[in-house]
Amino acid sequence: MNQKTISIIGCGWLGLPLAEQLLGAGYTVKGSTTSAQKRAVLIQQSIDAYQLVLNPEPVGNLNALLEADTMVIDIPPKRGANGYGFHPEQIRFLTDAVRSSSIQHIIYVSSTSVYPELSQTAVETDVTSESESAAPDLVRAEQLVQSLMPEKLVTVLRFGGLMGYDRIPGKYVAGRIVDSGAVPVNYIHRNDATGILQAIIGQQPTGVFNVVAPEHPTREAIYRKSCQDFGYELPVFVEPDAPVSYKVVSPDKLIQRTKYNFQYPNPLDFLYG
Repeated sequence: MNQKTISIIGCGWLGLPLAEQLLGAGYTVKGSTTSAQKRAVLIQQSIDAYQLVLNPEPVGNLNALLEADTMVIDIPPKRGANGYGFHPEQIRFLTDAVRSSSIQHIIYVSSTSVYPELSQTAVETDVTSESESAAPDLVRAEQLVQSLMPEKLVTVLRFGGLMGYDRIPGKYVAGRIVDSGAVPVNYIHRNDATGILQAIIGQQPTGVFNVVAPEHPTREAIYRKSCQDFGYELPVFVEPDAPVSYKVVSPDKLIQRTKYNFQYPNPLDFLYG
């Protein structure tokens, strides 16, 4: 049995199944959520749960969550909410607290939205500063977490579009007009997302890694199959007035470092339900 204690800041759509998986693997798991109702749900799942809101300063029992070996920060910024600079301030408060804690390894869940769409294959070194990024707030948050080095181990994971289960691509475009059907997708199935997070917790690699499925079918192929499988109205695919920019995010660095074997390497084969 692994006696390591893992704290997960943000036990939501990804954090909760990760917590359940880690419990099954023998870890002690602590988790945060923003409401008393959600906390009760976590406690029922045998998670040592605490109510915590980042406003951006922590409101709640952060101290208990700092008593751990590894912390996973999974609080993606809400689009358009709170304004520019709010999310980095949330992360600044967390990193200031982590700095003087017993935590040795910090995993920050970032996003491939940091990469601008330049019709290119995107690798981790393409974006190392805010000025290079399409999402400067996220890069600033990454830098704040990375400032904990070398005293702490830091892993930044840039996740692609999290899909699977109730996140079904077809339902988001049913009956709509789509002019970006030729654009490749950068998806990751939730089962692989939690599997990769567990591998990162176990192996403790440091640095920045893209987390996407190795295959990149087009949006049109994804939407057609998804609508067919679930009975959604097909979108209307039209040619764009001008070429649509895109990016193909490479997971090669992650695969080479962790040797992770994807359950769902092709988004056309993702499990939904």
